Amino acid sequence: MQFRSKRYRKDVEKQPRQALRTEDAVRKLKEFSKPKFDPTVNIVCHLGIDPKQADQMIRGSVSLPKGIGKSKRVIAFCPETEIERAKAAGAIEAGADELVEKVSKGWMDFDVAIAHPSMMGKIAKLGRVLGPQGKMPSPKSGTVTAETESAVKEYSAGKVEFRNDAGGNVHAVVGKLSFADSDLKENIDAFVEHIRRLKPTTSKGLYLKRVCISATMTPSVTLDTGAAVTEA
Repeated sequence: MQFRSKRYRKDVEKQPRQALRTEDAVRKLKEFSKPKFDPTVNIVCHLGIDPKQADQMIRGSVSLPKGIGKSKRVIAFCPETEIERAKAAGAIEAGADELVEKVSKGWMDFDVAIAHPSMMGKIAKLGRVLGPQGKMPSPKSGTVTAETESAVKEYSAGKVEFRNDAGGNVHAVVGKLSFADSDLKENIDAFVEHIRRLKPTTSKGLYLKRVCISATMTPSVTLDTGAAVTEA
């Protein structure tokens, strides 16, 4: 059985049993006990998809209107002519063959890898080391792009990547608990709307089955997304 702290168990007693509007859910989240650090706020969307079907996979990235309160370490696999621009945009490392060799030898001190399309042939061999960590560049997530400089800027600023798991759930960070209520609401609503627009045409029935938010070390709060009405 998973251990739960006394503080967490007390917060569970305050946990609402009904779904709340976004603004009310944010307020409720802030009523839970607060640790000494600034907790991260996470969102989980349980979707009506079949994860085993390739055409129903939900994967992508989105820049939230108020950011997520932290930056990411980004590297860029790019032609020699773009190295300096990528570094100026915020990449901690940028390059071609030398960077590929460095990563292939086990260097993983980064969060996101951006790749210019012309580099895909060279970095294909990195799939076995980057794939398991979710760091392999992909066109679907927006990390394979000819706009290397702008992609580096966006991901360095905290652009959110997401993909569904085997249970049909999508997890993402939507900010910090210290954010203003209105900023958290804006981020949460933007993320939910983005996921809503990604509904596969082959997905039948209720798509947004349940959406919850939680902060680090707190219980979750269910959002009233109006899904049963809008998707009926």
